[in-house]
Amino acid sequence: MSAPVRVLVCDDQVLIRTGLATIIDAQPDLEVAAECGDGQAAVDLARELRPDVVVMDVRMPVLDGIEATRLLAGAGVTHPVKVLVVTTFNLDEYVYEALRAGASGFLLKDAPPDRLLHGIRTVAMGAALLDPDVTRRLVGRYAARIRPAERSPQDTPLTPRETEVLRLIADGLSNSEIAAALVISPETVKTFVSRILTKLGLRDRVQAVVYAYRHGLVT
Repeated sequence: MSAPVRVLVCDDQVLIRTGLATIIDAQPDLEVAAECGDGQAAVDLARELRPDVVVMDVRMPVLDGIEATRLLAGAGVTHPVKVLVVTTFNLDEYVYEALRAGASGFLLKDAPPDRLLHGIRTVAMGAALLDPDVTRRLVGRYAARIRPAERSPQDTPLTPRETEVLRLIADGLSNSEIAAALVISPETVKTFVSRILTKLGLRDRVQAVVYAYRHGLVT
């Protein structure tokens, strides 16, 4: 059997932290490596223990979750750690700042346990995950800041079909939903996603979402 996914849980509310840890530890393929209540402790523990995934709250004392995420997974970090941000606050600015900081996923605390567990497993495998409702909110009033018009859509080095797939990713669609929308197989969608990430030099779907907003591909 493969080793379980090791998870560091960071939340300043003891009851929530304990609840998350209990849900995670109940899974045979997951285990809690450690728990902590502030962002600085998360950074220190993650650097020491090298967990597979850090489940990170946003609003915390000492160091907030956004800055902690930036220190663990942001640009220039030599050995980035995968971070799944889980927060009560469904606010555009938190979503955007978490993604900019290098988070691999973003979920709300009112998501059902199975979505949390799916998110941890997804991020651990190197993929990215956004709560569908959160993804769609990025097109709202905060999208103007996300999209500073660095280049026009015509400058994107993607084929029309790849651009279409990227737009659907940015709309929060899963691979199966994209396949149904374009009437192609999920395997073909995976190929398109891989090509898009390679061509644009992106790490994962989260970065692809941000790229789409920044370059005006989502309206």
